[in-house]
Amino acid sequence: MRSARLSERQTAPAPADTELVLSADAPVPGRDPWPLTVATYNIHGAVGTDGRFAPERVAAVLDELQADVVALQEVPLGGADQVDVLALLRAHTGMFAAEGPTMESPARRYGNAVLSRYPILATESIDLSFGSREPRGALDADIDCRGQLLRVVATHLGLKPAERRAQIKRLLQAFDTNDAPVILLGDVNEWFMWGRTLRWLVGHFEAAPAPPTFPSRWPVFALDRIWISPRRRLQHLAVHRSALARVASDHLPLLAHIAG
Repeated sequence: MRSARLSERQTAPAPADTELVLSADAPVPGRDPWPLTVATYNIHGAVGTDGRFAPERVAAVLDELQADVVALQEVPLGGADQVDVLALLRAHTGMFAAEGPTMESPARRYGNAVLSRYPILATESIDLSFGSREPRGALDADIDCRGQLLRVVATHLGLKPAERRAQIKRLLQAFDTNDAPVILLGDVNEWFMWGRTLRWLVGHFEAAPAPPTFPSRWPVFALDRIWISPRRRLQHLAVHRSALARVASDHLPLLAHIAG
């Protein structure tokens, strides 16, 4: 049962200045949230193509997107030696936030994150680390869209083909319910159109458009992807190509509209 799975996951705290009145057991119904706008954005540590650390530019790109749910990759999450960029973005947007660190030390926390205009009911971090490679992971979040449950899995896969294959196998095993629509989105780091990683994902989710998002100044590779199950709910998908987005990160944001 979905409710049982929710009860085993970590309840997501609300931002300090936001009162969370919904719960996993009794979501409050309301106005139809569809179509929903979702996005994935690798922010490159908030370092732009000019080499400048500028979280305010990432925040401005989020303003341009006006998305309801955003998956972020390469997010500084605080620590003694770095700025908590997620906290800055949450404060700027007023959205709910959840983090999925893949690297943690007293000096530096770093990884995936989700921002949502709707309450995040519960989260789970999925460890996708592979051997001695850089630690990777996925952030699995349950979001209450005015009483309608949405499951979002935000990820950032590894650079080696064998690494990505193992990570996708682990992710596909995690999709254990049909009780809510599932959106998988993030930076899959797959450079080859017919790589085994993409074939497995298409086999599970069906094919979806894949416009190039990297590098941001002259995009050639479709590294950033959005899939939804059931596929019929994906209405439109496009890259956000503003002048600001081309400098704020080395990836462009990918945006999709999801039907109810």
